[in-house]
This record gives sequence, structure tokens and C-alpha cells, in this order.
Amino acid sequence: MEPDFWHSKWERNEIGFHGSDANPLLVEHFGALARGPGSRIFLPLCGKTLDIHWLLAQGYRVVGAELSPLAIAQLFAELGVEPTVTRVGALDHYAAPDIDVYVGDFFDLKRETLGPVDAVYDRAALVALPNAMRHRYAAHLADITQRAPQLLICFEYDPRQHEGPPFSIDADEVRLHYEGRYHLTRLAHLDVEGGLKGKTPAKESVWLLKMA
Repeated sequence: MEPDFWHSKWERNEIGFHGSDANPLLVEHFGALARGPGSRIFLPLCGKTLDIHWLLAQGYRVVGAELSPLAIAQLFAELGVEPTVTRVGALDHYAAPDIDVYVGDFFDLKRETLGPVDAVYDRAALVALPNAMRHRYAAHLADITQRAPQLLICFEYDPRQHEGPPFSIDADEVRLHYEGRYHLTRLAHLDVEGGLKGKTPAKESVWLLKMA
């Protein structure tokens, strides 16, 4: 998926993937990560998700990575805070109390730049990437977070009925990308109410990944 694809989505406000509330699967299953308030939670390809608002309200610190500067400008505007913006290597670092976001190519984000994280929440990153990029993404994520425990949400559907993103990622593919680095536990596997984008029958899975 070329960067221009996502930049144009944000510029045209084609962000149907942006929810109107915190993801109920996050609210229900975040406790499985066993991380208390004050923990630093990493959201790769975070956009302006309201999951960030929820995490901050629960007393967590948030660090995100995002390609679109427009998405992050909107995020901070909706949070009602003015970030400090500095250049860190190839990335722009947006910082405010309890939140840091690195804007640019995810693969330019280094472990030293990201800093320590206590957990990862991936609702929108793996499912947004085409097949050719997913294994590289999973390896890079594990490296820069030092295999911090992760809550991963994936969709499963017949790809003949829908052209992603979000892409269909079944249990075998989750194991392909993460087994060996993590112990994998599927916490939930449920129907998407009304179907994916209101038309394609789909299931949503919640995975807990902990260091092997």
C-alpha cells in the first residue's frame, strides 16, 4: 500500500475506518494485558482513533505512530491540546502531556526513538497492510517494542467478497507472523454485526500476544 493511498484518504475525509467511539473490544479485553494506569501503550498506525481518548482517560500514557500529519493534527485538536513538534531523524515528533506521536514511515521508527513501552494495541495496523508488507511489519514491531505484550484485533472474511483494507487475516496468518516471538491466545472470535462495512459477512478476532 503506497503512502499516497492513505494521504489521499485523509485529504478526502474518506475515513469510514475511523470509529465514533472507543472500540468495545478494547474496553472489554484491555485488562488481559495486565498493565495498570501510568503504563505506556503503543498504537501503531493510530490515526486519530478515539481509543487514544479512552486510554488517556483511564490514566495510561500513549505513544503512537502514524503516516498522515493531517490525522495527527485532527487528533490533537480533538484532544484539545497543542503539541510541541520537533524533527527526530526522518520523523516528526508530536508531544503533549502523556502522549507522543511519531509521524512518517513506520519503518523509520527506531527502538531508541520510540523508547520503552509496556504494551502494544494494534487495532488498525496489521489489517491495513497488504500481504507483502505484513511479515516485515510484525518483525519491526516486535523489535522496536522489545516484544512487549500486545492486544491484536483482526478481521476474517471471504476476500472474494471484499477488497481490503481492512484485509482478512485468519488464525493461520497470525501464527505465521507472530508464533515463535510470542505465545498466542485468541480471547474472542465473534461476528461483525451487520457485516464488514455493512455488507460483507465477517468475524473479528482478539488476540493476546505475550513474549515466548
